[in-house]
Amino acid sequence: MTIRRADAQIGVALVTGACSGIGREMARLLAAHGYTLVVISDRAAELATAAAELRGRGAQVHAIAVDLARPDAAELVIAEVEARRLAIDILINNAGFFFFGEAVDADPARAQAMLQLHVVTPSLLCTHFGRRMRARGRGYVLIVSSISAWRSFPGIGYYGSSKSYLRSFAAALRSELWPYGVKVTCLAPGATATGLYDPSVVPVEAARRFGVMMSAEAVARAGLSAMFRGEAVCVPGLVTRAMTLAAVLTPQPVIDWARRRAPWLPRPPKKPGR
Repeated sequence: MTIRRADAQIGVALVTGACSGIGREMARLLAAHGYTLVVISDRAAELATAAAELRGRGAQVHAIAVDLARPDAAELVIAEVEARRLAIDILINNAGFFFFGEAVDADPARAQAMLQLHVVTPSLLCTHFGRRMRARGRGYVLIVSSISAWRSFPGIGYYGSSKSYLRSFAAALRSELWPYGVKVTCLAPGATATGLYDPSVVPVEAARRFGVMMSAEAVARAGLSAMFRGEAVCVPGLVTRAMTLAAVLTPQPVIDWARRRAPWLPRPPKKPGR
C-alpha cells in the first residue's frame, strides 16, 4: 500500500473524528508522511492529547474542537480554517457514531445529531473545500461510509440510511470533480475494532483476532492508499467484501423473517387467536 508524501502541491490534510479510531490512525499515517494536519473532534481533551502526540511525531497540527453535529458546525470549521489561512488539499470526512434500535424508538435529538453529523456537515464541508480544490485543479476527498450502505438491516435504519447517503454523495461528487483533477473516494469499512463498540457487549479483541473485525490502522491504511490511487470505492478486507456480497444477495423475505425472531429487537405482540 502506498501513501503519497506531502509536497508543495498536496500538503495540508483535514481529518474529522481525529482523536480516536480510524480518524486517529489516518492522522498518524499522514503525519508520518509529512502532512500538516487539521484535526477536528468534539472531545476537546482527547483531541488535545491526539494533537500533542502528532506534534511529537514532528507534524504541524491545528486542533479545532467543534461538535460536528451542530447545525452551524461546517461554518465554524470553515471560519477556523480560513482564520489560519490554510488551503486544504485533503479532506477526510470520517466523524460518526452508532446507535442500535428501531427507528420509531429513536431519541429524536440523537437521530437529528446523527443526520447532522453523517449527512449535513460532511456535505457542506465537501461543498466548501471541494470548490477550492476545483479552482486549484488538485486535491483529494475521502468520505467514510460503511458496508451498511449496500444493505440496511432492521435496527440500523438511521445509521445505514445515512451511510447510504454518503456513498451516493461520494459517487456524484467524484463525477463532478474528476475532470478538474480532484479525486473523490468512498471508504466503506465493515466492523472495525474501535471505541464505537462497547467491549462488555461486543468481544472486540476476539473478533479482531479471528478476522471478523479489522484493526483501525489496517482500515486507515487501505483507505488512504485507495484515495491516493484515485479509486472510487474501497471496501477493505476479504471478510468485509464477502459480508457485503452476502448482505446484498440475501433476499428481503429472509431479512424480514429474521427480524420477527430477533431477540435484540422488540417482539411484536401476537394477534388474538394466534
